[in-house]
Amino acid sequence: MEQFIALVQAYTALGVGIIIGLGAIGACIGIGIMGSKFLESAARQPELVPMLQGRMFLLAGLIDAAFLIGVAIAMFFAFANPLLSKLAH
Repeated sequence: MEQFIALVQAYTALGVGIIIGLGAIGACIGIGIMGSKFLESAARQPELVPMLQGRMFLLAGLIDAAFLIGVAIAMFFAFANPLLSKLAH
């Protein structure tokens, strides 16, 4: 029984690392692409910078929110693992 608990904890740790790692990479790539497109748009039409800047910050917040939701789910599995309760029965 202790082997199964250790195995679940090990796989959970791997899963948490993958969730946080891939989420961070995705958020960084998303913000990088969005920032480059903003700079390109601002260089082409400088009069639209105020409107584009507001939309850029909105999208940056949404991209970060998606990453933080992934972190919250990963922390849920790290600290309150529902899979371990199934082994207790």
